[in-house]
Amino acid sequence: QVQLVESGGGSVQAGGSLRLSCVASGRTFNSYGWFRQAPGKEREFVAAIRGWSGGSVYYADSAKGRFTISRDNSKNTVYLQMNSLKPEDTAVYYCAARLPIGGDLTQQTNYGYWGQGTQVTVSS
Repeated sequence: QVQLVESGGGSVQAGGSLRLSCVASGRTFNSYGWFRQAPGKEREFVAAIRGWSGGSVYYADSAKGRFTISRDNSKNTVYLQMNSLKPEDTAVYYCAARLPIGGDLTQQTNYGYWGQGTQVTVSS
């Protein structure tokens, strides 16, 4: 049974940091993505990492320079380090995983597996 389990969410003040983790069980994946959904808004792309070595990473403009995605294959885990958090980063953050090589990792429809989400709240 394949599962993605996120953790690391919480409440922080603006300017603070959080590190989200997503542990995959049941199989290994070529690529992972992080998406988020704020109240009343559609789910949006945040960051993605492609390949076993994690040699290709992608970020939404809102995440560039502040967030870093990485993976630890020995732990079957992908991370999202979030620094300089802003109130507009408040959302439920979801981890997603993709088996096939290639594909546009910014598109939700290209992922076959999703976690349950973890809440991130940033106060001003």
